[in-house]
Amino acid sequence: MAGNKNLHSASKAKKDEFYTQLVDIEKELKHYKEQFANKVVYCNCDDPEESNFFRYFALNFEHLKLKKLISTHFVYSDIFVQGETYKLEITKELDLNADGKIDFSDTVKTSLKENGDFRFFECIELLKEADIVVTNPPFSLFREYVAQLVEYGKKFLIIGNVNAITYKEIFKLIKDNKLWIGVSIHSGDREFGVPDDYPLNAASYRIDEKGKKFIRIKGVRWFTNLDYKERHEDIILYKQYNPEEYPKYDNYDAINVDVTKEIPMDYEGIIGVPITFLDKYNPKQFEILGIDRYIEDNPNYGKRFTINGKETYARVVIKKIR
Repeated sequence: MAGNKNLHSASKAKKDEFYTQLVDIEKELKHYKEQFANKVVYCNCDDPEESNFFRYFALNFEHLKLKKLISTHFVYSDIFVQGETYKLEITKELDLNADGKIDFSDTVKTSLKENGDFRFFECIELLKEADIVVTNPPFSLFREYVAQLVEYGKKFLIIGNVNAITYKEIFKLIKDNKLWIGVSIHSGDREFGVPDDYPLNAASYRIDEKGKKFIRIKGVRWFTNLDYKERHEDIILYKQYNPEEYPKYDNYDAINVDVTKEIPMDYEGIIGVPITFLDKYNPKQFEILGIDRYIEDNPNYGKRFTINGKETYARVVIKKIR
């Protein structure tokens, strides 16, 4: 059972309860169709009746050949909230209205005893049953959320902030080729729906004709351990190394590259690149050695790289394999 720390964090999670747009889900999920056949999919950070994740999988249940779809509802309350929170399930063997197909009309709703927090017993038991988890977890709990998925050995496709790449725990998974960036979001911002009581203090927001609120968030990415063919395509390199164009860091023996496409094709040493390099990273083309602050053999461990005394933005440290 979760402790007080988890209960106190519920209010923080509420502040980043965002509803991913269906178009963004469709653009990403189309790259993984074959991997969902006969799988149990769990959406454990959604309001199922609002969630476009549940909607997407319900609409495409037969197309994806799913075995089962589960989604749990979370309420910001004490742990015992009988009747207020629930799970929705669709199962391929249960055609409730006997119309010969499995879709929304075959949804079964069941009350939960706990409040639907992904860290509580009921949701963990459902997680154990799942093959693949697909959702938009609270950005503020991203480390903890991913750690749980790894602990239970789950496949996943989730949305997070690009800065999560720099978290020590997340980057280790990237370095060890246990997590990578998804296919469809590599730049720009994305629009998310928010609850009716969400304060609209973001730089960019709108309210549609039905009164629903939306905000735009910069720097989001899909994070996954589901493979896809584009991840194995080489970055096309065309520039040659020139020491004047590629300065070395003051505090680490590597050259700096500001734009991924400008990685010199003829440089065999260590290179520091922006974290957006991971959008195009092919693990057979480059080896990831670390990230600037967390390189074990760096005497300046914990510090950013500098050039002429000025700190750079976060840098992924790489070396060419071929």
